[in-house]
Amino acid sequence: MADTLRRLVNISSYGSLQARLESWHRDYHVNSCDQNLNRCCELIELTAKVQGQLFTILNFTAAEGGHYAGVDTLKTRLLPWLGTSFTMAQPCVSDDTSLQLMQDSALKEKKIRELSVSHDNNMQKMETQLCSTRLQLDSVKSELADVQLELDDTKDKSATTLLATEDEILQLKADLRATHEQLEVYKRKVEVVDEYERQVRLLREEVAYLTSEKSLLRERLSRSRSSSPLPRRGRSSSPPRSESPTRAQLTQSSRHARLLSRFSDLYAVERLEAQSLLRRYVQDLAMVQKIIFIAAVESFQTAKLAYRQFKLRVRKTLSSTHLGPESLEEAAVDYIVRNLDLYDVQASINDVINAMNVNPRISFPPEVDFSLVSGLIRETCRLAFAMQTLDPPLDLAFSSDGELFNDNKYRRSYDSEFAAPLVLYHVWPALMEGGGVLAKGEAVTRRGALWRSRSRSSSPVRSRSLSPSRALVSPRARRATPYTH
Repeated sequence: MADTLRRLVNISSYGSLQARLESWHRDYHVNSCDQNLNRCCELIELTAKVQGQLFTILNFTAAEGGHYAGVDTLKTRLLPWLGTSFTMAQPCVSDDTSLQLMQDSALKEKKIRELSVSHDNNMQKMETQLCSTRLQLDSVKSELADVQLELDDTKDKSATTLLATEDEILQLKADLRATHEQLEVYKRKVEVVDEYERQVRLLREEVAYLTSEKSLLRERLSRSRSSSPLPRRGRSSSPPRSESPTRAQLTQSSRHARLLSRFSDLYAVERLEAQSLLRRYVQDLAMVQKIIFIAAVESFQTAKLAYRQFKLRVRKTLSSTHLGPESLEEAAVDYIVRNLDLYDVQASINDVINAMNVNPRISFPPEVDFSLVSGLIRETCRLAFAMQTLDPPLDLAFSSDGELFNDNKYRRSYDSEFAAPLVLYHVWPALMEGGGVLAKGEAVTRRGALWRSRSRSSSPVRSRSLSPSRALVSPRARRATPYTH
């Protein structure tokens, strides 16, 4: 009994009951009806628990006093209080209802016992399944370890195979490199063979030419022997023109085809290389294309002038020793065809660069100069010089900004306005033979091209300052022919 009383004191149920009563009293008018009823039920439950503990103490105390101790107190105090309490709070249920409640309680206890047994059975089954699952997990772990070992073995074998494959690849690359080298050797041999064939063809042409000359000389010799001697001609009379072809006439068709092919290569290779080089210094693509176009036109004009001057020197040199049978003009052209390497192309390059330096239609950064495109200028001058030896000579078509677009001479660039009728600027010149077009050029067409070209050409001021390293062209080196662009 003393232990039960001690626990009741330590729990301090009455203090908790007092604190809850005070809290309910403070919040009574704030709480709703349901909240107040819940508070009241909580206090009743707490009071019932305390009463149960007190009745337990009462029972233990009465048992400690023996059979007759405390009887008067129970008769005078407990029993009258119990009678009054049951009278005041008489239950509203009947005996049958009480029995039904007891039966329900027994059923619930039975269900609880059954549920407890079922729960125990389920727990036992789950433990059994857990054990089997653990066994399966251990088996899977062992299989996983075996698979890991197999994977490591496969990795080692794959690494060995990969090393062997890399060695094979290196060997194949070495074989491919050797094959490429052999191919280059064969290409050089083929080029040598082609050169030999070209020389053989030229020698055959020369042999044919010499054979024709030999037959002609024999025919003349036979006529001179059979007829009377011809009267001596004065020194001022020109020798009769022979109908035998010269070297230039014999190689006319082959040189024509070769030069035409070289002009196409100049557009497809050297022009694009020069364009890529200029784009490092000039961001405007239109200005780069104009620079290349003007370089090509100036190279043709300079090479034509150099050809005329070179031809005059050759005529002057051959005039004192020339006897025939071809005319002096044909002999000069034939000499030039045989000695194209005597053309001073560097002087023409300098003239072209000087002409571009004073051209108001193009601009260039002052820290660099037009010698960047000297490669394109050199090849164009050589090509133009060789084209002058043809009969008739090849030349560029006349062009100017703002002109009406001619579909026979030019093709439009990819960024052109295809409905525009006027040329804004030219990208590449057209190649002409007499009045016919041999190779089309390229031009950019835009609407309002004539107005734009006039607005740009109205101011003669250069958009850049000339670099001190650029020498201006001398007045006599400039051509009297109008500038074509």
